[in-house]
Amino acid sequence: MESLTEEAMKSYLMNKVGPRQRLLSKIVEEVQEIIHKLTKEISYRDIRFQPISKSGYHNENIKVLAPAQFVITVPIKGLLGYKKSQSRRWRYYSMSGSKLFSPIRDPEKMYQWLEINQFLKTLQQWHENDVTMDGDIMPAKVIEVFLKLVEDSVKACNLSNEVSILENFGSLIRLIVETSEFQVEIELIPIIEVLNRWSDKAKWPRCFSRWPSREKIQCVKSLGFNLMARSSYHWQLGFDRAEYMLMEGIDDDGGCRKICYQVLRQMKEDVWCPGNKPVITSQHLQTILFWTCEKYPHSKDWRVFRKAFLRLVRKLYKCVNQHFLKHFFIKETNMFQYSSKNELDAVAQKLILFLKNPVLQQD
Repeated sequence: MESLTEEAMKSYLMNKVGPRQRLLSKIVEEVQEIIHKLTKEISYRDIRFQPISKSGYHNENIKVLAPAQFVITVPIKGLLGYKKSQSRRWRYYSMSGSKLFSPIRDPEKMYQWLEINQFLKTLQQWHENDVTMDGDIMPAKVIEVFLKLVEDSVKACNLSNEVSILENFGSLIRLIVETSEFQVEIELIPIIEVLNRWSDKAKWPRCFSRWPSREKIQCVKSLGFNLMARSSYHWQLGFDRAEYMLMEGIDDDGGCRKICYQVLRQMKEDVWCPGNKPVITSQHLQTILFWTCEKYPHSKDWRVFRKAFLRLVRKLYKCVNQHFLKHFFIKETNMFQYSSKNELDAVAQKLILFLKNPVLQQD
């Protein structure tokens, strides 16, 4: 174990972060191959779903939450020209289509309703009853259709030895994919990509914010957002492209933000929160980085690794200890809302020990 010197950091990057990157690159490539084959068959059976392309380690549809935990988004076709709903109305239907006496609750901050008439151009298939209810496109119905396609396509592609479908948990589709190294659990999410339009719910950038630059903000917002089928009635907002763009060129000023993030992620995976389904994921760490960049926007704040890294660890500890991490784009949302408090507390204790004796664990 070594203290947070520049030499220790470089050694850690070479001996720990580098091998992880190479391993994950191999795993992602294997998973991509399987998911490409699977989604190609799905798209052949139902043109409403696009196949996942094979595009190397940085595939915008694949998010690595942990080495054995991926999220893969499957873009939906045939819904173009998204526009905001002009009116608010109450819904009185159940998932089965029966009439309710009281209206369905309004969506939370990270969710929204989605009506078929919010799109200027639509495939006729999106008007069918298998995915709509009373003019709404229902994520639960989309998931039901998609799950059946996944099941049939696994058989059709002879992927039963590589892919296992886990028991459906709520409105989630989860797979186990066998790789040459270990099993990877994957959540498959059908998404609608809304391009060249920013979500009205995302009040970003914030007033007086000096990070990122105006040019980067315009670029990020032009990438739009996603609507993800992850619940029964409401579509969840996602900002994968925006987050990826924020990470791109994050150290163009010569800072060490990305290195700090990589070391933070490695320490999280090896020491603070290991395991196949950790309570803290790379998504949380990336959010920690974004908030810290916003608070410390100047180049001089990211010159010295030790100082910058400990700043990130302290921010992580504060959020984990309080069981509260604001989403970067929709700050009213707590990303730890449904996380195990006991697991978060266990991570907080490890972070305290590290902050008392900050050394990088090389073994």
